[in-house]
Amino acid sequence: MTDKPGYRRPQEGTQPPYLHPTYRSTNLRAPSRPLVFLPHSLSEITGPTIGAERVGDNDHDLTAQHAGEPLGERIIIHGRVLDEDGLPVPGILVEIWQANAAGRYHHARDLHDAPLDPNFTGTGRTVTDADGRYEFRTIKPGAYPWGNHHNAWRPAHVHFSLFGPSILTRLVTQMYFPGDPLLAYDPIYNCVPDTSAKERLIAAFDLEKTIPSYALAYRWDIVLRGREATPMEK
Repeated sequence: MTDKPGYRRPQEGTQPPYLHPTYRSTNLRAPSRPLVFLPHSLSEITGPTIGAERVGDNDHDLTAQHAGEPLGERIIIHGRVLDEDGLPVPGILVEIWQANAAGRYHHARDLHDAPLDPNFTGTGRTVTDADGRYEFRTIKPGAYPWGNHHNAWRPAHVHFSLFGPSILTRLVTQMYFPGDPLLAYDPIYNCVPDTSAKERLIAAFDLEKTIPSYALAYRWDIVLRGREATPMEK
């Protein structure tokens, strides 16, 4: 099958498979039969809207959403959302969620015995500007145990969700940090077969964007589709 005009299909191996046996939960949720293609109608790809117009002033700053300062290392995460031709994609609702500096999520189902931080909820959102740029201020998340295998620890990471013009145009992925020794042992990160594609999940340290005496910075560009696409979760 040839590519449709204006769309370059992802190169084989650059996106994670539905089934990756060492990532145990995929053994239960991966489809066991061939997928059925359901064509979208106009209404499904143009609505309903996601509510980007209701993004608050501090939604992008996870360090300023509560009465006090959260504990941990302050960081800036920024970048651009791009299409397969490297052109900016404006108006994308970008949401993040993450563990706190101790490696615990603000969620009832997180039973890790690390402490919660009353000044850090771990969620934020923003909308890309005309140049496709986004930016968050947050706390660097900690690693945490997750029970997938013996002595399993997730490397520090931030979850990203990107919404297009409708609720069906949503992509979810994870961003990792450079130099993390846990990456070599993480089956979620390593479920992407292609090495160069897998490395696109790792942010780059950005000294120029660092705020002196306040916060380090990381740049992470997200490519939505095509052969250079950022790996997305399934």
